[in-house]
Amino acid sequence: MAASLINASAAETPLPDAVAAPGEIIVLSVHAEGAQVYECKAAADGKPAWAFREPIATLIVDGKTIGRHYAGPNWEHSDGSAVVGKSIGNAPGATANDIPWLKLEVTSRRGSGVLTGVTTVQRINTQGGKLEGACDKVGSFKSAPYAAEYVFLRKG
Repeated sequence: MAASLINASAAETPLPDAVAAPGEIIVLSVHAEGAQVYECKAAADGKPAWAFREPIATLIVDGKTIGRHYAGPNWEHSDGSAVVGKSIGNAPGATANDIPWLKLEVTSRRGSGVLTGVTTVQRINTQGGKLEGACDKVGSFKSAPYAAEYVFLRKG
């Protein structure tokens, strides 16, 4: 029953083809709040520019923390299960300040629990997280607050 409710709400917002996962079944959908961390590095032209370093976020369901998201990218559930993904598709966020929506293929997993059978992760409904403009000092860090929904899916 819960899965059909999740599917119904997900169906309200049609996903762009680049991040859709037709035929896959939702295992878990979570809200994430945290920051996208950037490092000031020399760009190709030699000028300092912000480069994405890592995400740091809390995974939340019904107001309760159930896990965390961090560099890798890794998603770790409080039951001990975890997955690592690599981006295989993206679509623009709703505004210029929103990081892109992503489709990530799970490349490794550990532990056993709710994330054990997950094959795909979607990052959708992003808010914030982008950092633009020049930076003054190579090696400095800055974070941009963001929120997103992460949807964990498995092959049908």
